[in-house]
Amino acid sequence: MAQPMPRLFIVRHGETEWSQNGRHTGRTDIPLTSGGEEKVKAIAERLVGPGNAIDSRNIATAIVSPRQRAHRTFDLLFVNQETPKLQTTEEVREWDYGDYEGLTSSQIKKLKPTWSIWKDGCPGGETVTEMEKRVDTVIEKVREHHKAYVEGLSDARDVLLVAHGHFNRVLISRWINVPLSLGTHFNVEPGSVAVLGYNHHSLEEPAVNALNLFATIL
Repeated sequence: MAQPMPRLFIVRHGETEWSQNGRHTGRTDIPLTSGGEEKVKAIAERLVGPGNAIDSRNIATAIVSPRQRAHRTFDLLFVNQETPKLQTTEEVREWDYGDYEGLTSSQIKKLKPTWSIWKDGCPGGETVTEMEKRVDTVIEKVREHHKAYVEGLSDARDVLLVAHGHFNRVLISRWINVPLSLGTHFNVEPGSVAVLGYNHHSLEEPAVNALNLFATIL
């Protein structure tokens, strides 16, 4: 029997007050709501632990955004569980919204009616090209872990990433080698899990295994 292929688990942090209100939350460091915490705990019960999909024994590394909403989500996922090796890095922070930080999409469109983050980026923040380059760099690092597993250099099959809505949607797009703008078609709810992998036991055929797991369990 062929060995199972490695996976990348992508978690969006739980609900915050701003995600609840539709405000663009990039640099602003705000906590989860109580409801957001409960949802993450419920997901952990279903997905995390020995014998479950997300098993710390199989995780080569967990890559987590420095924002407290991401770190709290990570901590809640592994309550009473062995914690995988952790990397905290700005490389997986949310899209820098620049001048649009804290605004809703309707407020932004009053300033620029034709605005689309997927085409225009954010003035005073990150451009589309900058965001794509940052995400592609993260993907390269994830695939190095996956390559090590496939080549028998590591026993750890998976990588876990805890980040943000727009970041995760961009990453899903770039994982399967399509333009960043395709991210607009992926639903990534607060406190949801996506699973990326490969087809035909080939690292040359990246694929989407699952999207938005348990986004509506509460």
